[in-house]
Amino acid sequence: MTMVQSTQQIWDEISVDILTQTGLWQICIIVAACAFAWAVNGALRAYVLKRSKDIHGARETLSATVEGINRVLFPLTALSIVWLAKIFLSKLQHTSLLALASNLLLAMAVIRLVVYVLRYVFSPGGWVKKAENTIAASIWVALALHLSGVLPELLNALDSISFSAGKSKVTLLLAIQAVLTVVITVVIALWLSRFVENRLMQNTHLNPNMRVVLSKVLRIVLTLFAVLFAFSAIGLDITLLSVFGGALGVGLGFGLQKIASNFISGFILLLDDSMHIGDVITVEGHYGVVNDLRARYLVLKKLDGTEVVIPNETLIASPVINHSFTDHKARVQMPIQVSYDSPLELAMRLVNEAAAKHERVLIEPEPRVLLKGFGESGIDLMLSFWIPDPEEGSALLQSEIYLDIWRAFQTNNIVIPFPQREVKIVQN
Repeated sequence: MTMVQSTQQIWDEISVDILTQTGLWQICIIVAACAFAWAVNGALRAYVLKRSKDIHGARETLSATVEGINRVLFPLTALSIVWLAKIFLSKLQHTSLLALASNLLLAMAVIRLVVYVLRYVFSPGGWVKKAENTIAASIWVALALHLSGVLPELLNALDSISFSAGKSKVTLLLAIQAVLTVVITVVIALWLSRFVENRLMQNTHLNPNMRVVLSKVLRIVLTLFAVLFAFSAIGLDITLLSVFGGALGVGLGFGLQKIASNFISGFILLLDDSMHIGDVITVEGHYGVVNDLRARYLVLKKLDGTEVVIPNETLIASPVINHSFTDHKARVQMPIQVSYDSPLELAMRLVNEAAAKHERVLIEPEPRVLLKGFGESGIDLMLSFWIPDPEEGSALLQSEIYLDIWRAFQTNNIVIPFPQREVKIVQN
């Protein structure tokens, strides 16, 4: 049977069913299945969101999760009903419309499932969005080829094209199957590792760094096993990986040594417990909060909102100031100067009071005002106090304290000096 004949036969059967009462019954079943699936998913969404309304920050997260699950559950629910109806009615009448609907719903379910897994494993957007569109188009094309009867002929054509790979011959169909198998198994492994990682991050009994280490090791192990399983499933000799391992070792010894060093440094940082997410650090002039610890780099969020990606090797080789390693508090120092004519003790008391009245300034240790020296223009003072949350920054706090000091000095006639020069003109 030619392609044209196969396609014509399919549409002939569908047209026959549409024009009969059996076709009307099939359409009613399809509509009812879709309506039931929509109602079930709507009720599930409403129930979950109602249960999460009292949980802080859970509504948005669960809403996104439920939305993703519902997109997959809808076609699966409808497919189940249509499939059962097809099995029951196939003994009594034609079910070409139900068969077509089953194929369409199955394709929709596969597409939405793939999209859900990709968005769960990777960050949505960028290449993921392009991959989603490509995968969706490929599945619809495969379905169209299947319905038209072209797919078997196309598979036979791909199987007839072969090329040499060492001493063995590999068909183009086998190569495509191998690539798809590896990709699918790796994605499943990454999905499983992400699922376990989320559970580990919720375990408060484990050290934060240990959670990160376990999640990274688990991801590497699962990915490795997925690749080995994929190679074994397609009949590839796993001993060939020894050749790849040797080549990889040579690559690591030359071009990839920096990457390998960053990976090893990342595990050292995590295992020696010298740095945690949320720590306030200074490295190579960058001051900020550790926002994320990756296998290859650290993400440092500066106080202005920008993020700096620092290779892990830099954290090992360069001095790092961890402002919250043993104590999360941070000390802030503010230089102040008053004129020689001003009452010094009153000025020191006013400065101390201006700092102490702010909520972010700790009472213990208490703020202190020190006399640092006698400058050219006035007396140098240094206000020193501690704050419990250095990750929030201190620029705004210092501005508010300086403003309060200015107001107090204006009220009490305390002069803030500025450089002055006397110029004398001598006439001969």
